[in-house]
Amino acid sequence: MGSREILQQLRRLSRRRSARTEAGAFVIDGPTLLAEALAADVEITDVVAVLTAYPQLLDRAASQGVVVHQVQPAMFEKNADPTHPRDVAAIARMPADPPLGTPQLALVAVGVNDPGNAGTLLRSADASGVDLVVFCDDSVDPYNPKCVRASAGSLFRVPTVRAAGAVVTLRDLRASGVRTVGLVARRGTAYDTVDYAVPSAVVVGSEAHGLPPTVESLVDEKVTIPMRGPIESLNVGMAGTIVCFEALRQRRNRDKDSANDE
Repeated sequence: MGSREILQQLRRLSRRRSARTEAGAFVIDGPTLLAEALAADVEITDVVAVLTAYPQLLDRAASQGVVVHQVQPAMFEKNADPTHPRDVAAIARMPADPPLGTPQLALVAVGVNDPGNAGTLLRSADASGVDLVVFCDDSVDPYNPKCVRASAGSLFRVPTVRAAGAVVTLRDLRASGVRTVGLVARRGTAYDTVDYAVPSAVVVGSEAHGLPPTVESLVDEKVTIPMRGPIESLNVGMAGTIVCFEALRQRRNRDKDSANDE
C-alpha cells in the first residue's frame, strides 16, 4: 500500500474496534512506543513518519523489515489522532490470544471499560510479574490507542487475552488449578492475608459496579483493601496494582526463604 492508503488505515484502526478486529492490527503512536515495540519484537508492518523525523528510529525499523513511509506534515496531521498528535505512527499485527494454561499469577479484568485504567493494569501486571492478563465481557479493547499509550509498552510484553467471557475464563482457570481471588469494595478478607504464592488469578471489576454477582459467586476468595478514610472505593487501576504487588512481595519472600534453605 502507498502512504495515503496506510494513513487512511491508521485512521480506521485508531477509531474503530471492529476495524482492528477485522484487520487483526492496531496502531502504535509516537517514537517512544515505537521504540518499545521494536525492542519487544512486535510484528510491525508499516511506519508512517513526517519527513526528516526520527531518522535513527526509522532506520532501526527498516532494518527489522518494516516498510517505512515518509510524508509531508500536513498529510500526516490530517489523518493522525488530533488529541495525541505525533510525528510517527505504526501499524502492528495483533498477536494471537495466548492459551490460559496454568499461570502462576494472572490478572482478570471484568468490564473495565476505561482505557486509562486498563493501561494502568497492564503496566502494573508487567512490573509485578503477572504472567497473563485477560480482558473479559465489556472491557475496553486493550488495543485501543488510548490503552496502548496508557500501557507505556507493557502491552507488548505481557501475554494478553481480549474479549473473553468472564464465567468461562474463571471456570477454565479453576479447572487448571488456579485459585481465583476477587477484589470487592467491602466485606472481603483483608487482601494481604491471602496466600498468592500458589497459582492465583486476581479478578477486578468495572469502575462503576465492581464484579458482577455471577462472577463474584464464582471466585474462590473475596478480598478487600482496608481503608481508613471515608472514600467508598479505590480506582480499579490502583486497587489491582496494590493486590498484584502484594502477590509479588509474597513471592519474593518465598524465593528468599527457598534460597536461605539451600
